[in-house]
Amino acid sequence: MTALLLPIFAVLIGFLIAIIFKPTVNSGIKLLLSFSGAFLLSTTIFEFLPEIYAVQNKEIGIYIIAGLLIQIILEFGSKGAEHGHIHQKDSKTFPWLLFVSLCIHALIEGFPVSENEHILYGIVVHKIPIAIIISSFLLLSKMKLWQSIIFILVFASMTPLGSFINQQAFILESYKTPINAFVVGVLLHVSTTILFESSKNHQFNASKLGVILLGFIIAYYL
Repeated sequence: MTALLLPIFAVLIGFLIAIIFKPTVNSGIKLLLSFSGAFLLSTTIFEFLPEIYAVQNKEIGIYIIAGLLIQIILEFGSKGAEHGHIHQKDSKTFPWLLFVSLCIHALIEGFPVSENEHILYGIVVHKIPIAIIISSFLLLSKMKLWQSIIFILVFASMTPLGSFINQQAFILESYKTPINAFVVGVLLHVSTTILFESSKNHQFNASKLGVILLGFIIAYYL
């Protein structure tokens, strides 16, 4: 039940923050995003990768690469919203490409969360700043409020849906390791993109480095 509820709460918290505080994507949001990326990357490396490679199957790397490639393809539709890149447009049109891409991403990352508590926490921490950024984009657009609410509610439900499918579809049991490896590829792409994108004017950012290290340390001792 925790795996079903926590991702929803994370998105709704982000949505409420966007409604109440109406934040812009400033340095504070970017630092929170950097922390979440570091935390997600660390939980993937410390907890998820060793579990997958315990199978000692050389083909595991193929599935990880496939996950990376699928995430790259998804970002043609989302324009990088999964790692905080979203550009405001004064349009009343519902952003279908963004919506579908984000929902597919969220569905994929939901598959392992019911079986791996650390990955669940990593995804939940990551979802809060992403939900703030996406919600701010929706609320500042010319779309109607009910459309924004539907967008957020469906997006929030996708990760629990992925977890539910993984639990109920027994046919997937035989493919658990390849599926998990595929999810690792998706998470690696998103988290590393957050961390390794250049700072403004390629300047050293001590604050960003500090929160990244904090994310690594907390994930290690979790």
